[in-house]
Amino acid sequence: MAKKEKKEPEGPSTAWMNTYGDMITLMLCFFVMLYNPTEIDAVQMAALTASISGDPSSGGQSLSSGRLADLGNTINSLPSLEKGKSLGLSEKRAVSLFAPDIKTNKITISSDERGIVITLASDAFFKYGSAELNIEETRDVLMRLSQFLSSDELYKDPDGNIRKYRIEGHTDSSPFSSDMYASNWELSAARAANVLHYLADYGCDESRFVIAGYADTQPKFSNETEEGRAYNRRVDIIILDEGHF
Repeated sequence: MAKKEKKEPEGPSTAWMNTYGDMITLMLCFFVMLYNPTEIDAVQMAALTASISGDPSSGGQSLSSGRLADLGNTINSLPSLEKGKSLGLSEKRAVSLFAPDIKTNKITISSDERGIVITLASDAFFKYGSAELNIEETRDVLMRLSQFLSSDELYKDPDGNIRKYRIEGHTDSSPFSSDMYASNWELSAARAANVLHYLADYGCDESRFVIAGYADTQPKFSNETEEGRAYNRRVDIIILDEGHF
């Protein structure tokens, strides 16, 4: 009697792969439709570009709190979508205008619930322990800054209110006193005032500004390291969003 020929077992069905492939394709299309290139964070993009094209030995970008850090705020303190758009284009223009200064770490541009924050590194703009600006090295930056702050796009908010600015002086926690400045309080306030004076000389309307000196009470980074102290020595120019005038 002849032996029966053994049949090879059939392999597992691959029909499910067609359905799986269709689902992946649909999900990809869905997320592509959600993507909006106009919502790219221009500040982060500029920092990334600078870090890639710059000198690798100059160090990386310091990390700061992300957008989710302020979720504890009340809903009334969060900017509306319309407000965000009104300053979003101005922030991107500022990043483009000050790109060379961002690359050399003279200026940092960020945003928070108050509006756009243009940070001047004190070590680049002032001599140690002095409120006098290194005007020969910083005149061009201050002139461009004055022109930007005086531009028509920033003159009024979407509701027609004249936009206001704050200039805040900050120091590190190192104790300081001199013949001219009794403490970091006087030094930080004097630096903020001198920045305003030069901006006014180059065309800004002084009546749209307020100034304040905070000494070392609002550090951005830890004062335990030299790098952190350098970041904390700064002057912040804040383009106030609606609701913070």
